[in-house]
Amino acid sequence: MPKLGNKYSLSSSNHRKLYYRYLADTPVWAQFHDYILSKDFIEQTFQALADSHVDLGLKRYRVVSGKRSNHANAWNRLMRTTELSARFEFSMMNGVGGHIRPHTDTARKLVTFVFSMVAPGEWDAGWGGGTTVVRPKDPSFMFNRVNRYLGFEDVDEVKTFPFLANQALIFVKTFNSWHAVMPMTAPGEDKLRKTITVNIESKR
Repeated sequence: MPKLGNKYSLSSSNHRKLYYRYLADTPVWAQFHDYILSKDFIEQTFQALADSHVDLGLKRYRVVSGKRSNHANAWNRLMRTTELSARFEFSMMNGVGGHIRPHTDTARKLVTFVFSMVAPGEWDAGWGGGTTVVRPKDPSFMFNRVNRYLGFEDVDEVKTFPFLANQALIFVKTFNSWHAVMPMTAPGEDKLRKTITVNIESKR
């Protein structure tokens, strides 16, 4: 994914046939896939956020993960019902120079989870790989609803959440949710930053 950065992705959007073939051949991941697409997962996520005083204001919604579009979509729009779907991807970045450029995520994304998929001792946080909250140096770029990308030289680092084993990071898309993964400095290309990225999105 050269536009976003030095990143590899396997998902329903990227290499779709290989993704579904892998799920079919790996029952444990197929089970996880079905759970992520479920109404229960989305409702549990919203409840966990609400318990932390993060209210997304979704009073009326319908979960349509994995369903084909139909005429009900027009009815949902008329009734001001937000259609929601969830998906996940297998993600990987090379520990030597791997990175994700500063961005805020696409407008339809609501919530993102990043699950670390490395064994204890497999990754040294000193190599980087953490998710860094950034702020544009030029304030006119702060509002970024449409997900403009910036260079690392265009932002200041605010806070980094280190990349650790057995970790889940969750964040909400906003107009200024700027974040990035700075270029990593692992000692060899066999060192890989592996994650499962889960998104809850509104369908447009």
